[in-house]
Amino acid sequence: MKNWSTVFRSKMCSVAAEAQDSAHDLLHFERVVKVAALLAKEEGAEWSVVEPAAWLHDLVIVPKNSPLRAQASRLSAEAAIQFLREESYPEEYFASIAHAIEAHSFSAGVVPQTLEARIVQDADRLDALGAVGIARCFVTAGILQRPLYAEDDPFCDSRKPDDLKYTLDHFEQKLLRLPAMMTTAAGRREGERRARVMQDYLAAFRLEI
Repeated sequence: MKNWSTVFRSKMCSVAAEAQDSAHDLLHFERVVKVAALLAKEEGAEWSVVEPAAWLHDLVIVPKNSPLRAQASRLSAEAAIQFLREESYPEEYFASIAHAIEAHSFSAGVVPQTLEARIVQDADRLDALGAVGIARCFVTAGILQRPLYAEDDPFCDSRKPDDLKYTLDHFEQKLLRLPAMMTTAAGRREGERRARVMQDYLAAFRLEI
C-alpha cells in the first residue's frame, strides 16, 4: 500500500526545485498541509480529498506577474488529476480534489462549494498571513524587483493601494483582507491572529521610515 504523503511530498519537492521560488518552496507546501490537517480534523472533512489537494494546489506554478496567473489553479487541478491517475489514486475523489485545487486561488475567483475546498483555500491563505506571510511577501517582491513602498505615501493614507507597483500596498490591497474571507471558523480565528502580527509589523515599519 502506498504512503500517499510520501508520494505527494516527493512530487512537490521536484516541482519546488524547478520553480526556484522560495515563496512557493517545499516548506510552503508542508505548512499548507499541516494547517489543512488541523482544519480538517476540527471541521470533520474528508482527508482523502484534503491531503492531495493541499499538497498539489500549486502543482503548476505561474509567476505573479504572468498574464496566465488567473489560470494557475485550473492548470494545477488538471495536472494534479493526471498525476493522481498515473499513481492509481482512488478516482472517486478526483472531482472533489480538482475543485478544491481550482477554488484555492485568490486570483481565480472560484467559490469553494465543498468543505474540503474551503479548508484548502483557508490553509493556503493562512500561509500568506502572519510572520511567514510577511517573509513570503518580501521574497516575492524581490523576485519581481518591486519597490518596498511609495516614497510620498508609503501606507496609502491618501491614495488607493497598487500592489503592482509597491510591496507595502499588497498588505492593504489583499493580505489584511484575508481573515474576513476565511470560510471556516478555525481559519478565521487563526487569520485574525496572524493579521494582528502583520499590523504590529506595519506599525513598527511606519516608525522606522
